[in-house]
Formats: sequence, C-alpha cells, structure tokens
Amino acid sequence: MNRVSVCLPALALLLAATLPVQALEQSVATGDGAVLRTLDKVAGRAEDLELAAGETGMLGTLEVALTECRYPAADPSSNAYAHIEIRDTREGEERFSGWMIAGSPALNALDHARYDVWVLRCTTS
Repeated sequence: MNRVSVCLPALALLLAATLPVQALEQSVATGDGAVLRTLDKVAGRAEDLELAAGETGMLGTLEVALTECRYPAADPSSNAYAHIEIRDTREGEERFSGWMIAGSPALNALDHARYDVWVLRCTTS
C-alpha cells in the first residue's frame, strides 16, 4: 500500500470534520400535496395536476397517486421531490412507483409511450 492511498481517507475525514453541520444534513419539510405536470404526447397537450397527499388523479388510462411530497425546509420554492405511484387501468399493471425529483425529471421518469409526468413543486397550506 502506498502513502497516497493511506493519506486520501485521512484527508477526506479531515475535510468532512471541518464542514458546517448544515452542509452535511439538510432539514426537509413535508408538503400537503404536489403539482405535477402531465404531457399527452399524442394530443400535444400539457396540463398541471394538483394532488393532495394520498389522493389519486387520472391522466387518460393512468391513475396517478401521490404518496408524499418533500422539499428543503429552508427554501420551499427549491427542489421538491415526490413519491408517486402510476398504474395503467387498461393493462392492470403498475407503470411507475418511486421518487421523482423536480430538478432532475429524467433521473427517475415514467416510461410510457403516450404520457409523461413530472413534479413541479410541493403545495403547502
């Protein structure tokens, strides 16, 4: 083992110890619901779908259920992320289940030939 491979973990530990606690851990708040943008690629129509946590909305043959929406507590207008479940009622199968991130919609996206769904923001009371 050379000196560089021994020094790198020690250097990383030293740098982590000097970072402020806020940089290591960000406080997160939970919204009452979310605003999702939907796109019907065949009709060329984009619409916003506002759902409360636990609510289900329809997009053609898709049921879109919002489980939860979270956002940075220090900046509510910042990058929201929502847990969404999407089910195709015609095929009777789940098409998507997971977290979508507003700032990176392609990171974890719905794979559907006709529809796109992505998170815009959380709603709060």
